[in-house]
Amino acid sequence: MPERTIVITGASDGIGAAAARQLIGKGDHLVLVGRSEAKTAACARPLGAPYLCADFTRLDDVRALAERLRATCPRIDVLANNAGGIMGEREITADGFEKTLQVNHLAPFLLTNLLMDILTASGAKVINTASVGARIFGHIELGDLDNHNKYSPNKAYGDSKLANILFTKELHRRYHAQGINTAAFHPGNVATNFAAGSTSPMRFIYHTPLKYLALISPDKGAGNLVWLVNGTPGSDWVSGEYYEKKKVTKTNPQAGDATLAREFWNRSADMLGLVA
Repeated sequence: MPERTIVITGASDGIGAAAARQLIGKGDHLVLVGRSEAKTAACARPLGAPYLCADFTRLDDVRALAERLRATCPRIDVLANNAGGIMGEREITADGFEKTLQVNHLAPFLLTNLLMDILTASGAKVINTASVGARIFGHIELGDLDNHNKYSPNKAYGDSKLANILFTKELHRRYHAQGINTAAFHPGNVATNFAAGSTSPMRFIYHTPLKYLALISPDKGAGNLVWLVNGTPGSDWVSGEYYEKKKVTKTNPQAGDATLAREFWNRSADMLGLVA
């Protein structure tokens, strides 16, 4: 297999870091992206991989990240949009958006769009880390994407993970003919720093001894991402679908609404000042 350039966001910890460790040494060029300089460097240096830092609560950081990637990566074979998490009390970023929506959806949506010409020219795979939370908690209302009226950490998280799936499906519809293959997946309930700082009840699972009984290891969760990275679309997996345990799986009914996916894309582009 010829050398590929693989960009992984959220690569300073959890399944992003575990996936990088599993992919390194295969002759690929990995670029790790994380929020924390210290943590991202600590992950990247033992692997001999370059790294970039960006805080997805600041969209100017995302724009700067896209420029750095454009300057250093003439091709990108895989973009793994893996960064994200569940937040605490409702918070508005300096960009004017609810924090969960921005970090989990608007930032990767922006990054992908800013790199779209490179991604299409490279025939790239765009892989979005979603969650079973989309099915359990998600219900998107186009008139209240910031959850001004019905905020809870779980709902905002579920909405953002549903957003990742809608983004995946509409990205496939718009760009598959131009060479893009895309998938969303649930990595499993992974024992990471997920929910750190959140007020969600889920923190009691992720940050107490319960995690050793209820959660899987980051290496096992990362296996789902690595499978998509290394698999062949059209043979091993189907572009535009959502996966759990390496199988196409039903999720929130809204994920199958093609009209909603188009309108949500357009609304997201408008929020970010992009051409829809």
